[in-house]
Amino acid sequence: MIDEKGILFILSGPSGVGKGTVRKALFEEDTNLKYSISMTTRPMREGEREGVDYFYRSRQEFEEMISQRKLLEYAEYVGNYYGTPKQYVEEMIESGHDVFLEIEVQGALQVKENFPQGVFIFLIPPSLEELKNRIKERGTESEELILNRLKEARNEIEMMDAYDYVVVNDDIASAVEKVQSIVQSEHCKRERIAKQFKALLEVDHT
Repeated sequence: MIDEKGILFILSGPSGVGKGTVRKALFEEDTNLKYSISMTTRPMREGEREGVDYFYRSRQEFEEMISQRKLLEYAEYVGNYYGTPKQYVEEMIESGHDVFLEIEVQGALQVKENFPQGVFIFLIPPSLEELKNRIKERGTESEELILNRLKEARNEIEMMDAYDYVVVNDDIASAVEKVQSIVQSEHCKRERIAKQFKALLEVDHT
């Protein structure tokens, strides 16, 4: 029997494109998926749990992990580090779970450098005008900030070539269906199956 390993899927795209919404809808439909839990140096808040909301570490511990290349990606935000621990992702994959990492473009490019065997999915809006409307609907940002986000989004969309797949998020259900198709097709890729099957043949032969 083929002992199938999981795959790391990186869902990325410009701010406001709906990454979180697509990821949540995806997880409601697929129980084998694991959400990649981040590590942080910020203090644990009331109601949060270690290994559920985040992995909580001291600044010194986090910086040691950076120097030992034990993070797939990291960034510093408002005085605290946030990052993706490599060991957690690898353990989930080994146990047969697909791991989903929902992340901004810069973080995704770091992951590509440290874990190139991941599958990179770029979520884009139907148009920049639609993206502008979505950001405006949040009602949390000034006109100047909206324009800055759109400028950044244009730059990020130009990085599309670093990704394996592109999904247009014009409709949540349709976008989720496309991501599910990508997951299925990746598991059926010849090189994944062949590698596992050849290992089985070697066992049978001995």
